[in-house]
Amino acid sequence: QKDPIKSPKITVQPNEANILEMHYVIEGSEKTPYEGGIYWGKLIFPKTYPLKPPGVMMMTPSGRFQPNRRLCLSMSDFHPETWNPMWSVSTILTGLYSFMIETAPTLGSIETTTSQKQKFARQSLDFNVRDPTFCKLFPEYAELYRKRLDEKQAALGLSGTEPLSTGLSSMDHNALPNADGGDVQGIFAAAAGVIALLSAIVFAMRFL
Repeated sequence: QKDPIKSPKITVQPNEANILEMHYVIEGSEKTPYEGGIYWGKLIFPKTYPLKPPGVMMMTPSGRFQPNRRLCLSMSDFHPETWNPMWSVSTILTGLYSFMIETAPTLGSIETTTSQKQKFARQSLDFNVRDPTFCKLFPEYAELYRKRLDEKQAALGLSGTEPLSTGLSSMDHNALPNADGGDVQGIFAAAAGVIALLSAIVFAMRFL
């Protein structure tokens, strides 16, 4: 039997600037609308933890939860009466993902179609890397984004890559040059101008 913390893959990193804040990444598992998605969120622990439960949030748009909003779950701070101090971080996050792949409503959840969830999954990494906190805590995913961008540029026949900035905020797939777009038109316009100038010079020399 697979370890539920590894299938799906869940990565956890503490926030060094705030010991009461733990960040996580859940990779959507196969045969779900979240397959291929990389979902980033955080647990906000009270000072009385583990006697009281943490707040649970997901920052990445998923089509299942409202981004950056505390979620009402049996293991979250919405229900201290059902909290068990023996529950670990892995227990909380496994429970979160189990609820995520279901359809039951709760405070902080939303309803979307399967295709919308799949679209959010495809866009999830692009969304995450625009936040410097995410890139600092999970550099392996920032590197994955760089690799995918390199592959996309290679497929478009482009040379070189745009340097990584803090949080990758300046990197935008939509800003990539289009070999069939304005750049090519600009080249043809410049070439036409040069040809016209040369023609004018040759025409003028005939009268010298």
